[in-house]
Amino acid sequence: MPTRHDRTVGETRRPFSSPGESFFLHDTAQPSTSCASRGFPSRSASALSILRDEMVTKKNLDGLMAASYQPGDVEKDWYAWWEQENFFSPTSLSLHQRQVYSGSLPVPVSSELAATTKKENQFVMVIPPPNVTGSLHIGHTLTVAIEDSLARWNRMNGKIVLWVPGADHAGIATQSVVERALLKEGAPSRHELGREAFLRKVWDWKRRYGDTICDQLRRVGSSVSWPHFSFTLDEKLSRAVVEAFVRMYDAGLIYREERLVSWSPYLKTAISDVEVDVEEIDKPKKVTIPGFEYPVEVGYLWHFSYEVEGGGRLEVATTRIETMLGDVAVAVNPTDERYSNLVGKRLIHPFFREREMRVVADDHVVSTFGTGAVKITPAHDKNDYAIAKRHNLPCISIFTLDGKIGPEGGPFAGQHRFECRFKIQQALKDLGLLGEKVPNTHAMQLPRCSRSGDIIEYMLIPQWWCSCKDMADRSVKAVRNGDLKIVPAFHEDVWYHWLENIKDWCISRQLWWGHRIPAYRVTKPEQQEETWVVGRSHQEALERAGAKLGIQALSTISLEQDEDVLDTWFSSGLFPFSVFGWPDNTEDIQAFFPTSLLETGHDILFFWVARMVMMSLQLTDKLPFDTVFLHAMVRDAHGQKMSKSKGNVIDPLEVISGISLQDLQAKLHKGNLPEKEIKRAEEVLKKEFPKGIEACGCDALRLGLLAYTRQGRNVNLDLNRVVGYRHFCNKLWNATKFAMDKFEAASQLLECGTEGAVNGHEVKPFRPGGIFMGGVGISRGAQELTGCTGVKYDQLEWVDRWILHRLSVTCAEVKKAFEEYAFSEVVTAIFNFFLYDFCDYYLELSKQRLTVRSVEQKTADTTGSSSRYIRSLCALEVLHVCLDRGLRLLHPLCPFITEELFQRLPGYETKPTSICIADYPQPIMQWTDYKLDDEMELFKSVVSHFRSLIAALDIPPKIKPVGYVMITDVAQKYNENASSASLRSFISAREGDLAAMAKMSKISVRAPDQNAPDCCVSDVVCGSVSIFLSVEDGVNLAQTLEKMNKKKANLEKMIQGYEKKEAMPAYEEKVPADVREQNAVRKGELQEELKMLLQAVENMKRLAGQ
Repeated sequence: MPTRHDRTVGETRRPFSSPGESFFLHDTAQPSTSCASRGFPSRSASALSILRDEMVTKKNLDGLMAASYQPGDVEKDWYAWWEQENFFSPTSLSLHQRQVYSGSLPVPVSSELAATTKKENQFVMVIPPPNVTGSLHIGHTLTVAIEDSLARWNRMNGKIVLWVPGADHAGIATQSVVERALLKEGAPSRHELGREAFLRKVWDWKRRYGDTICDQLRRVGSSVSWPHFSFTLDEKLSRAVVEAFVRMYDAGLIYREERLVSWSPYLKTAISDVEVDVEEIDKPKKVTIPGFEYPVEVGYLWHFSYEVEGGGRLEVATTRIETMLGDVAVAVNPTDERYSNLVGKRLIHPFFREREMRVVADDHVVSTFGTGAVKITPAHDKNDYAIAKRHNLPCISIFTLDGKIGPEGGPFAGQHRFECRFKIQQALKDLGLLGEKVPNTHAMQLPRCSRSGDIIEYMLIPQWWCSCKDMADRSVKAVRNGDLKIVPAFHEDVWYHWLENIKDWCISRQLWWGHRIPAYRVTKPEQQEETWVVGRSHQEALERAGAKLGIQALSTISLEQDEDVLDTWFSSGLFPFSVFGWPDNTEDIQAFFPTSLLETGHDILFFWVARMVMMSLQLTDKLPFDTVFLHAMVRDAHGQKMSKSKGNVIDPLEVISGISLQDLQAKLHKGNLPEKEIKRAEEVLKKEFPKGIEACGCDALRLGLLAYTRQGRNVNLDLNRVVGYRHFCNKLWNATKFAMDKFEAASQLLECGTEGAVNGHEVKPFRPGGIFMGGVGISRGAQELTGCTGVKYDQLEWVDRWILHRLSVTCAEVKKAFEEYAFSEVVTAIFNFFLYDFCDYYLELSKQRLTVRSVEQKTADTTGSSSRYIRSLCALEVLHVCLDRGLRLLHPLCPFITEELFQRLPGYETKPTSICIADYPQPIMQWTDYKLDDEMELFKSVVSHFRSLIAALDIPPKIKPVGYVMITDVAQKYNENASSASLRSFISAREGDLAAMAKMSKISVRAPDQNAPDCCVSDVVCGSVSIFLSVEDGVNLAQTLEKMNKKKANLEKMIQGYEKKEAMPAYEEKVPADVREQNAVRKGELQEELKMLLQAVENMKRLAGQ
């Protein structure tokens, strides 16, 4: 029967409000300044959202506590209240600070507070800004789980915490999404609309869908400071981008040059080298690319010949036969005697007979590859371009920006380049010039666009470049000098390798959505060569142009701004300081920059982390953070990369809310997968999730992800493990529900009479007072011990002291693990405390003290009401301490269930408004006593051996056998300082608890001088502790004897192992004395245990009649 757990009903608070900033795109039409387009995210789309004019009340917990954990019910409503109460702002003070400022003193604003706080008492972090186009994926969820845990932990430890949220405009991704949407709707294309009209379409799309990711970040409990939300295209950040470009241009780091760039024809833009995925092709295959309906053959060498003027032919081999349209020469190695007579000879191009082509000698050519003669296409190959530079050869571009053959391609103009690959073979064959098509015997590197999958073409196009060498050198030194720490440390090698071999960065993109490059071409007066100037505004650019050209009359100068935009990573590289108002020396930048930590996936170490460090050092002369923590990639349960075509993509929202198999499979048909891949993916889903995905809730998902984060390993996510953590949440829910029953029944439990008093003290409804260490208060109030206002530590029972010791040890373990970013160890420590220590043992051993007695039990009890009162009060106080502190320990990992349960616990004078701003539990030295661990280990071992005997004998649950414990000598395995007498005393005092835990009617301790009891089976707990279990008719003695013989064989094997070590030559000389001593002690313990076991075996044989 569920019980009524009435708790505080929340009061209505003043709604949070903060001015937003309009989005800004340089030199484009300004979007409207409606609520949805402000600098902070709109909140209209989600049940978790807070409308700016809406009053939010604290979640009402009146009524029945549910019989079991229901994550959907638990997780709703809390985030809206947290956000309104401003708990995540850096003005969210710790409990102590809130008390300090509760009087007439004004609460300081965030920048003032942070400016007066030492850096070591701050924790500042920026979120890796997700794409504004995106929705929450499993990688985001792992990032949030880690970062939110750190933010909440630091906040609860009293630090000023600022976790800055944001979103990235994601130039290529967003523009592609909108262009596809226009195509699907049959609307005019980007170029038909024109720049300004198209950008209005993108802003409209962003206002409609751009807040999805922000609402989903709320869904997973991100304790970010939403008033600090930054979008990379808002006015503040756009101004920083322009300033950075101008400063770096003025410093000579940014320049414009025609060079070969990695070009994505499908996206129609240049991309940086680190955005190119190089696929190793070791045998011929067919690949599919976007925008071309046929598979493309790769991994072959095509042989064809050029005619030599004056007679003869020269055969060449190529992996890209279509590029021969741009050939300007054939190169051979100068030492290759086969072709020495051809060097300098003119070649006849079959399709452009007037073209000047000659044979050149160059050391770069490898004579043993292919035919040893290499066709040179400088406009589309990096190596060929270098050879052309050395030999002063022309460059002929044959591809259009969309990947078709251009006008220079003669009869093939207008064809898709891979259509041309097929047709040019036929044309060469008709001319008698085509040779063999053979598999390439050397592994081929196929460059592919990481964003679209298209095959990259190298194009000779003028672009804006950033020289990175000097910035990279400073970034390398920062790590080598220890100023910047990278965790895990093995990523340092990758850092050094990449930065020490860095190339200049192509920063221009042929897009419209993004930060338009603040560079202007002079159109008037007419220039012999292109003349460019940069400026923070059109006016500044005019002034710079006038100075550069020596023209005072600026009205005679006309400028045209570059159509291109900057690489998205350029603005992202400024994120750690642009969000605080750089380049202005704002209060925020003084208070919060540099930040404390950058946490992200190791896959963007190059894309983002290195660029932030380089640009921060260049522009601010400071590191943007002092520590980088890199987490691993999330893969499926089998270690495979998640892919829609494989059907193994895990949507975190589906894990949180649950989804049926039918709906999982239906989602496959909404994408763009081919029918064949859909069927394969459906089979994978059917195999992996035959019953769909159970609703696990956000807390369980976060726990599951964090439990996998062992440094350096990929996260192979098995959803069954997440389901296991949902069961853990249910266990925690039930434990708290059990405790709430006891707290609400305190007056009956403490047996206050009709006068409502015990020992002359009034007994009120249970209000925890805490635990006092003598005259030192570990309590929540410094009150004297009266009624229900606390207990003294020396009044606690053994099991109370043990669980407090375990709680203190767990606090120490968790603190150490958090400091070392060992999140899996944080999960393990808290999980073990709650499940194995608190639930499995403490609750079970405390139930007798927490049970309201019947009239008959009270009459039969001769211990006195005062003793009973103290024993029960101790159990209640310790129960509350464990839950109160345990929930705080767990809160950074599981924010929702811990808030829900924390709010239900009984109130006390200094209880925080929310667990979000409660103090984080610290280890308490007075509670820490490792002797208690030794005693509990012996206790558990005795229980375990009795349970094993009962199971081995197949004794049915309805039979409660009698047991005995005999201690014959010092049980050093469990306590080397204990005497036999003290151990007997310890076990004797816990006979009832042992019987209860082992589910036996009675357990008693026998003196060493007493004979072993009759009709019993026995087992050895350790060398000098044995147990005896009385047996009834029908007990399976043979099965127990078989297990004991196996144990005997194992002990004999272990003893033989030590004897072999001792028999090794030079054992005494080579093995250290302390190790020899340890071996001797352990061997002696095993021999004693074997001796006791042999006696037990003989006893068992006698009972079995053998």
